[in-house]
Amino acid sequence: MDSNFDFNWEAAFQSIPYLLKGIPFTLMISFGGLAIGFVIGMIFGLMRLSRAGWLRWPAIAYIEIFRGTPVLVQVLFIFYGLPQLLGGPINAVVAGIAAIAVNSGAYISEIVRGGVQSIERGQREAGLSLGLSRTQTFRYIIWPQGFRRMIPSLGNQGIISIKDTSLFAVIGVGELVRQGQIYIATTFRALEVYLMVALLYLAITLTLSLLLRLLERKGLVGQ
Repeated sequence: MDSNFDFNWEAAFQSIPYLLKGIPFTLMISFGGLAIGFVIGMIFGLMRLSRAGWLRWPAIAYIEIFRGTPVLVQVLFIFYGLPQLLGGPINAVVAGIAAIAVNSGAYISEIVRGGVQSIERGQREAGLSLGLSRTQTFRYIIWPQGFRRMIPSLGNQGIISIKDTSLFAVIGVGELVRQGQIYIATTFRALEVYLMVALLYLAITLTLSLLLRLLERKGLVGQ
């Protein structure tokens, strides 16, 4: 059987300037969504810890729904489904940010819950014995220590969310994969272009991974 394998490195490198146009969208959607997702996750994570059922059960429902459904389905629902309810279109970038926010928020909720619960009960008792209120004990003793332990998991969630943005090409967001698809439509060099797309994603995620490892080595995160 004849094989006409023809990988063109020149074509691969020529695609990079065009692909780089998608990185701002990738980073904007991922970090914008993660910023909102952290706020959502903090709120629902603390609700999940509440003894009050009217706070705890809605948080459990949110976490299970958005952890149990694919982010692709979520963004399609936001982009195509919500406009029917709202009576107007939703911008593709806004839909992408919203999808990352609600999806990452569900995972961050569990990270927050785990981080707070990891702090020994004696820390709480010590704060109360010093005359601090429960709110002050949480703010000045529990949360700073818990947040430090959350950072590695938050970083991992950030990497996952960055990769999830590749799915948003289906709604026309001009991120890395979408830019690659457009470039391939004019050059017909799918192998070369998708290799460059993969390497650019790898460069972004490796940079974030190395930053997290550096923080761990300096003792700024973790235990």
